Amino acid sequence: MAEKNIDTVYTSDNYPNDWVQAGCAVRYKYHFRRGPLQMRAAGNVFNLGFTGYYQVIGSTRACVNGAVISPWTPPCNCGFNEGERKVNITFSNLVNITPDYKLKLSVKRLEPQALDKCTVCFWGQDITKEVMMGLKANLDEAKGAIEKKYGVIDLRQRFQLIWDKLSEVYNVYELGWLQINPKKLRLNSLMARNDSLNINLGISAHPVIGFEKQKGENAGVPNLSDFSSHTGFNIFLDALLDYDSLSNIVNAQLKDKRFDFKKGPVNKYVIVKSCKLLGVDNEKLVIKLDFEGSYNGVAWFTGKPFYDETTKVIEMRDVDFDIKTRNALLKTANWLFSNRITNELKKYSRFDLNNYIDSAKISINAQLNKEWMSGIKSNGQINEIKFIGVYPVSKHLVIRSNCSGDLSMLVESVNLSL
Repeated sequence: MAEKNIDTVYTSDNYPNDWVQAGCAVRYKYHFRRGPLQMRAAGNVFNLGFTGYYQVIGSTRACVNGAVISPWTPPCNCGFNEGERKVNITFSNLVNITPDYKLKLSVKRLEPQALDKCTVCFWGQDITKEVMMGLKANLDEAKGAIEKKYGVIDLRQRFQLIWDKLSEVYNVYELGWLQINPKKLRLNSLMARNDSLNINLGISAHPVIGFEKQKGENAGVPNLSDFSSHTGFNIFLDALLDYDSLSNIVNAQLKDKRFDFKKGPVNKYVIVKSCKLLGVDNEKLVIKLDFEGSYNGVAWFTGKPFYDETTKVIEMRDVDFDIKTRNALLKTANWLFSNRITNELKKYSRFDLNNYIDSAKISINAQLNKEWMSGIKSNGQINEIKFIGVYPVSKHLVIRSNCSGDLSMLVESVNLSL
């Protein structure tokens, strides 16, 4: 608002020439100053207000039906001897955000509310109404200035920073790598509270936890999708168990283990040199067993991975020699076809996930409660991890689970102060 500064009490000798005329009968000049800004918010509306203080020097004359019938009176004033007159000023600001992350501000000037009367001259003529009418023109100019400066604020770059952070790959305390893989953002709610605008967003993602670090994707943040109100999250989470790591677990149990076989008068033995796990057809696990002893060679075994919900253990079932191995050994080493080897393989190819689940909850919760970058923090927790399937794909053993929990993100770095 343009302020008209008055440094001295006006007299008829030192009047400036900036008269404001209110109709035929009143003219005045004033000094206006603004008190501290006050902000009140509700829903998506900000009310920006302040108390204005003014002093007025004015003159009156008699008019009948717009016709002047007397000269201007000598100048009179209000707001000097009795103290500055007060008026409450309020601008109502409606805030919306568009799908392309533009924050739009629609400003409405509310009617000024006079707190004190402005009476002039010794007969105490009340010109408060006329002063308020003149003040509105200046307030409308201020409204236009606010809309010009703050009417549209582009937030895409700030949301791109959030999107980039969500797209990074994070180490989950040496248990693996968490890749959130965000896909969409949606606007859940837009709410003003105190002096802040709270934007509640939902995220659609395909998170993955793996033992090998994958490369994060650098993509542009997509436009906001349609509004939908949801609380918490419920997602499918794939843990990728690397076959080399699983092979090391089995090797630690079986390497250099000796198996003795006796068939009639013949005594035979083999010593396991190494084991390697592979996946095939999204259904079966294959174990490659290198051995030496009475017979040197390679044996292949197949089995189906099974997750026991009660014990939280992955185990192999229906373990048996691969058909090609069976055909190759049938004539030269049929004594190898014993349940002893398959039973040992079943025994040592069990993977207990109890500790993994507990550690994963603690570690992922720690990742969900952190400061991603200056001014951007997240808060949340995983309430439940429920495994629903095991899939031996070519490069990884995929353990699919359903996770439910809550996640919120607080962005404090966007300054929208007016």
